[in-house]
Amino acid sequence: MRLEPQQRVYVCFFLFAVSIGALLSRLPDLQDALAIDKSELGLTLIGAAIGALISLTFASPIVARLGARRTAFITVHGTSASLALVPWMGAAPLVFAVLFCEGLLAGALEINLNVEIDRIEAQLGRGVMNRAHGFWSLGFFVTALVSSAVRQAGIPMQLHLALTFAFVLVVGSLTIAGMRNTPARPTHDHVDTGHIALPTLGLLPLCVIGIAAFLVEGAGIDWSAIYMRDVFHVEPFIGGLGLTLFTFFMALARLFADRFVDRFGSRSVALFLLLLSTAGLCAVWLAPHPHLALLGFACMGAGCSAVYPLAVSAAAQRTDRPAHVNVAALGQMSFVVFFLAPPLLGFVAEHAGVRTAYLVCMPVILAALMGIGSLSPRRNAFA
Repeated sequence: MRLEPQQRVYVCFFLFAVSIGALLSRLPDLQDALAIDKSELGLTLIGAAIGALISLTFASPIVARLGARRTAFITVHGTSASLALVPWMGAAPLVFAVLFCEGLLAGALEINLNVEIDRIEAQLGRGVMNRAHGFWSLGFFVTALVSSAVRQAGIPMQLHLALTFAFVLVVGSLTIAGMRNTPARPTHDHVDTGHIALPTLGLLPLCVIGIAAFLVEGAGIDWSAIYMRDVFHVEPFIGGLGLTLFTFFMALARLFADRFVDRFGSRSVALFLLLLSTAGLCAVWLAPHPHLALLGFACMGAGCSAVYPLAVSAAAQRTDRPAHVNVAALGQMSFVVFFLAPPLLGFVAEHAGVRTAYLVCMPVILAALMGIGSLSPRRNAFA
């Protein structure tokens, strides 16, 4: 398959999101199959967070030793295979164990693809990181759209995820076969990435900004289908539209955000996006009709889209430590929050209602708004 190096990474991001999105779109069915409440479902899903945290902390030496192509082959296919096994597990502890293994692979995948795209950027002399993450969002949108129709057609969860794995296996094998290990940057920015990278006081505002973005993303992706089912009792296709709209507008904003950042600056764009997220959350919280809730999910998706990449750019431009250390510290906290959002929101949803669960994001967004001064006024991808 004739693809440029960065395009092969785009496909890997896309396939990873397709695999995760297929399972997340079936969370209502998984909850029913396991006969557990929302709080127990959230605790079950935390297995992925624990695995990812361990992997993000310790997997870098293994990734470096295996190389980009071999690591991509193992992690892209391994995460999809693990997620395809989930519907066959008859008890929550077994699902937890499978998701823990999936989290281990997902953390290594995250390290591998981000390091590889960073090295490709150095060779190209232009930024492609945002577009790579845009393909992650695009993958969620595509699988959300397909999953809405699949659920409406009554296709069993086991068959749905098995077909998803088959698609990932075929496309992934063809794409990864042509990958080549891109040489490291001359500055060796990624040396010793296996060590724990703790945030400094100066980095904390950026961490809060990244956490706010991932918390909104987790709220939209993980709980939108259950929200639509429990609050409005809509049919499966309409219930899946919340996730579809969220991921569509998130992908759209990420793919085209760079021109607005270049024109208006990171702080102004982040301020607008965080306020848009707040408006979306309020719409979901107060919605008297499914249409307003769907509009809220669309605003949430667009609102959280480019916030994390802007925080990553600002972290890389700090001069207190090597760029890879600051980016790793930000990434570890933010990526794990993405996995911790399901149990946190599930606990609140079970005890205070699924509408109220979305208010959990509000204090974090307020803190992020107070810290946007730590973003660069103007962003240069290679500053």
